[in-house]
This record gives sequence, C-alpha cells and structure tokens, in this order.
Amino acid sequence: MQTVQVAEFKARFSEIIEAVRAGETVVVSYGKSRKNVAALVPYDQLPAAAPRRLGILSGQASVSFASDFEISEEEFLRA
Repeated sequence: MQTVQVAEFKARFSEIIEAVRAGETVVVSYGKSRKNVAALVPYDQLPAAAPRRLGILSGQASVSFASDFEISEEEFLRA
C-alpha cells in the first residue's frame, strides 16, 4: 500500500490508476498534517453490498381501494 499527497496524486493520476488496476491499494493524504482522506482499492476488492430483502412489510401492512375508485393514466402519471 502506498500513500500519496493530493498534489502527487494529481500529477501521477494515470500511473496510480494503473497501480490500483494491478491490485494495489493507494491512500491519498491531504494538508500539512498529511491526514488520510481517501483510499483507492481495486473494484473487485470492495465488499459486496448486502442484497435488499423484498417484502419486508409482508403481513404488516395492507391497502384497499373503494369499489368506485377511478384514475386515468394521465392523472396517475402526474402524481
């Protein structure tokens, strides 16, 4: 893992992107205190997002419409 300052990151952007593509993690630091503000990691090393569970309110909510309820497509699309 290498750490680079923002100015160096800007100057060597293409080279750093190639290093990330090769599997390296690059940390970007900022300011006189060289505080780490970002990390570039290869995309395939990102943690997988948890899948969204569908039907989470199943059995907890319901809806009903009056038998005389009507809405045109135009009214529906404006809502």
